Amino acid sequence: GGRLPAAMERAVVRCVPSEPKLSLRFVLPDGSARHMQRDQAEPLGRALARIATNAAKGHAKAGKKNKKARAEDGLAGEAAAVAPAVRLFSRDGEEVAEEIPNAAAWQDGAVLQIGEAQYRVERNPPALTELQLPRSLLAGFPVCPKVSAEFAAPQHCLFRWYCEQRPAAGGEAAASGDGPAWVETSAERVFTPSNALVGLRLKLRCTPGNEVQRYGLPREVESSGPVEAGPGACTFDSRHLYTKKICGEGFVRTVSYNILADTYAQTEFSRTVLYPYCAPYALELDYRQNLLKKELAGYSADLICLQEVDKSVFVDSLAPALDAFGLEGLFKIKEKQHEGLATFYRRDKFSLLSQHDIAFSEALLSDPLHKELCDKLAKYPVVQEKVLQRSSVLQVSVLQSTTDPSRKICVANTHLYWHPKGGNIRLIQIAVALSHIKHVACDLYPSLPIVFCGDFNSIPSSGTYSFINSGGIAEDHEDWVSNGEQERCNMPLSHPFQLLSACGEPAYTNYVGGFHGCLDYIFIDKNALEVEQVIPLPSHEEVTTHQALPSVSHPSDHIALICDLKWK
Repeated sequence: GGRLPAAMERAVVRCVPSEPKLSLRFVLPDGSARHMQRDQAEPLGRALARIATNAAKGHAKAGKKNKKARAEDGLAGEAAAVAPAVRLFSRDGEEVAEEIPNAAAWQDGAVLQIGEAQYRVERNPPALTELQLPRSLLAGFPVCPKVSAEFAAPQHCLFRWYCEQRPAAGGEAAASGDGPAWVETSAERVFTPSNALVGLRLKLRCTPGNEVQRYGLPREVESSGPVEAGPGACTFDSRHLYTKKICGEGFVRTVSYNILADTYAQTEFSRTVLYPYCAPYALELDYRQNLLKKELAGYSADLICLQEVDKSVFVDSLAPALDAFGLEGLFKIKEKQHEGLATFYRRDKFSLLSQHDIAFSEALLSDPLHKELCDKLAKYPVVQEKVLQRSSVLQVSVLQSTTDPSRKICVANTHLYWHPKGGNIRLIQIAVALSHIKHVACDLYPSLPIVFCGDFNSIPSSGTYSFINSGGIAEDHEDWVSNGEQERCNMPLSHPFQLLSACGEPAYTNYVGGFHGCLDYIFIDKNALEVEQVIPLPSHEEVTTHQALPSVSHPSDHIALICDLKWK
């Protein structure tokens, strides 16, 4: 049938199988909004009767000013309480029978009649549940809204960005009346403000949509503050020259990066002892997130493994931003801390087959896979206790190529124990990690290529690096006594993989006032993958421009590793 004029008021119905009630929202002719919850199984007649008394109540309320006024109103007040006729008509104009349950009765396109007023029923239209802008906006840095929607997807939503109009020369605002005049500046999902917008606030109007181009009610959000000047050149700008394009089929651009958790960056100790050379504003989370989102987006990566990711940073900042750049994110929290690991993969290139995340201490105790190691460790109670106290985790994701389903890959991500004398603890952690990866990449999925990223807190001369690289470690290796005799725990270890550090052994991946060294690696399966290119690290001059890291032009104390891998 022909659609009724679009001008008809909407009655919005939200009805989801997993919930017992459906909700109904509409606005009465007198302008009062109604929101009702009804059982999905209830017969329609009962819901319509409820709507009628509800509508009447609205009228009656208008008549009930106080006792005296009510007495004067007399019959008028009584008349107002008479319920209007309420009926529901299906799309083809048939009246819907009163015994039909609500879930079946309230169909999209039906017409609800309340007295003289008519409403077009919209069932489960696209709707925004959340729309947020970041607190800090920098010129030259992408502004990525956080969009949560129901019956809609961010990639199908419509975006309209506006900036304030500058006040006229006389000092009066250009807008007559209250509030600024807004000028439309962009219709992209992600907006990068130019220097011309410094000092002005932004507004975003978002209309939720779905894949069949159905749209819901728009929402608006204004920035809490104005666009501020950015830092100018950053350490990653020159690296972006190598990563402008997403690499072709058969290649996998991989990034590993410890992004410095806010939990650690904002302590008094960090500000005064660890990073005294860093301007305090550059340690603030909002500032660093601006830099980080621009840095990561500019790498056009297929896989990104991050460490020290605050839970709120993942949920509110990185996942929404990288989603806009085509990346899907997975998060694994460290139980005792509020930070953890994140793995992002390019949606066009990969789909997620399975996840196999573990906490080392828990796996060691409860998974029979590690029984042999666990028994050996029991002979060294001091070390055992220390290992079991750590909250370190391992994130393991099995991905499948979307273009060639025979190509699967095991992506592992970890952050090992940090203490300089904790080499013995790291050896046990990495042994658990490699046993677990073996279970996934050899038992669950035979001959699965592996990419193992992380902050291993181990320099190239360490036992841990040597163990990963060579496939074994002797029981008399000096790292078994890394923390002195009282923590000695000699044991031989081996693993079956042939792993190679894709980015080699840079002079450093971590550069702070009191230390610099190579702690981060992307290990790859020599037999299945090869290195096409390594993206050069920033020059020593760039890293030390502001003495050390982090700085106003670099958001972390670590440097991202980036390489393009090729399937063999």
